[in-house]
Amino acid sequence: MEQLYDVIIVGGGPAGLSAAIYMARARYKVLVMEKEKIGGQITITAEIVNYPGVERTSGKELTQSMKEQAEAFGAEFVMAEVLDMELQENIKVLHTTAGEYRALGVVLATGANPRKLGFKGEKEFQGRGVAYCATCDGEFFTDMEVFVIGGGFAAAEEGIFLTKYAKKVTMIVREDDFTCAATIADQVKKEEKITVRFNTEIVEAGGESMVSFARFRDNRTGEEWTHEAGEDGAFGIFVFAGYVPNTAWMDGKVDCDKQGYLITDMNRKTNVDGVYGAGDVCIKNLRQVVTAVSDGAVAATSLEKHVSAIHDKLNIPELPGNEAQTDRPASRAAADGKIEGAEKRKTLGHGENNGFLSEEIKRQLAGLFLKFAGQAVIKAELDDSPLSGEMSAFLGEFEGLTDKITCIRERLGPAVKAKREAEGEIFPAFRLMRGDGSGGNILFHGVPGGHEFNSFVIALYNMAGPGQPVDEELKNRLRSIKKKTNIKVMVSLSCTMCPEVVMAAQRAASFSEYVTGEMIDLRHYPELKKKYKIMSVPCMVLNDSQVYFGKKSLAEIAAILESV
Repeated sequence: MEQLYDVIIVGGGPAGLSAAIYMARARYKVLVMEKEKIGGQITITAEIVNYPGVERTSGKELTQSMKEQAEAFGAEFVMAEVLDMELQENIKVLHTTAGEYRALGVVLATGANPRKLGFKGEKEFQGRGVAYCATCDGEFFTDMEVFVIGGGFAAAEEGIFLTKYAKKVTMIVREDDFTCAATIADQVKKEEKITVRFNTEIVEAGGESMVSFARFRDNRTGEEWTHEAGEDGAFGIFVFAGYVPNTAWMDGKVDCDKQGYLITDMNRKTNVDGVYGAGDVCIKNLRQVVTAVSDGAVAATSLEKHVSAIHDKLNIPELPGNEAQTDRPASRAAADGKIEGAEKRKTLGHGENNGFLSEEIKRQLAGLFLKFAGQAVIKAELDDSPLSGEMSAFLGEFEGLTDKITCIRERLGPAVKAKREAEGEIFPAFRLMRGDGSGGNILFHGVPGGHEFNSFVIALYNMAGPGQPVDEELKNRLRSIKKKTNIKVMVSLSCTMCPEVVMAAQRAASFSEYVTGEMIDLRHYPELKKKYKIMSVPCMVLNDSQVYFGKKSLAEIAAILESV
């Protein structure tokens, strides 16, 4: 049966990866489906020191090792978002942005998203002073004052991280002490740049175009006080007030409690046969990496019995492709279009071999290039700026890697550049086209390093074909867009949330010649940050006027384009 798996795991965080390791090692055919990035929320954690047996690591390194382990046992990965599920029958059906998939069992490991508090002004000033990720947005608040809302582990950790950028950090804690472990709380209290206000909560954030004042309340006395921006005219408010389980999209198909957490038994089975939960999406007392991987292992080993029973009941033979893998080829490493480790090389001279592409990345690229059905063209439109020099050097490392990509350099003279800039174009740029010269409506302004290296490679794959799979209905909606629309996605190369928006914008552009998708590294274009008053990424600007902050899926971008 087409697209049939023993188990589909929805979510690629520690819980999902652990379940994949256990199921794949037991020689079941396993697919991990992740809509955004492998590793989940833990990838933004710079330091993990309490994972048993691992003295010190980062969230990214730990989950990357888990992914490689799952792949070595034969697990497959696909980047797709689940839109709907049919779970009541023996064979479960998942409708996704990459088409329809079937499985005998499902593990829901969808995690949780940062909670919004709902204070006055929170929604209006998101991206313009109110932020939710210190790793992504901390640099925007360099030498400014910031407030961190929350007293848990995430708030404490992010408060310490923000001292790298902010001139002063004030922790706003609703309780009379921190709710995290004393070791991390003690670190916060010892930081010279950090002041803590206990028994306090935020009431309002306000201003004109940016946050310029915030109102707080002392919960013991009821007294309110206001902080106003100083000479720099702005300050930051980072909200770390826990998480909301990512279950709203499930639309009641699996039982949840009033807070939205999955209700499971001790084996992590939900109320639906063949459907299990794992990780932060479940009801539990402790939400840590160690309990997430435990959940994944428990869910997988419990699900084995159900899957075997369905095989016998429906007389389904062993599914092909689930043999244990002892040596992962390059084509498998790049099967989902991602090149691992590229985020370590952000600028020329800071990576292995003093360049952009290490030998490991070149090996993975070779596997991906084998999947190209046709040709792609990278046209570098350059001027005399230092950035153009970096981009030309980056292109030089691409040249000769494969005959599937043609690299072209075009030097723009002052008159030509001035004329194009007057028409609203931004330079320098990498313009991506198909081998026949069509396309050209996907652009990268800046060296596509950091997390955006994957976006760049996937854009080439989409140009050359067949490209990342997309649900037919969604594909047809995008192809029917006939109104000229420009999408600029402003990013920071350190942002883990930006690639989803960049890839969605460029995928939309690959289906409609009327849509232009541009990635802009704000580090090189500070005038745009000022023009659109950007204090958080990802930031999507439509037709140079409509501004959107936060993650956007391909389906969400399609809906926005249809409303233009």
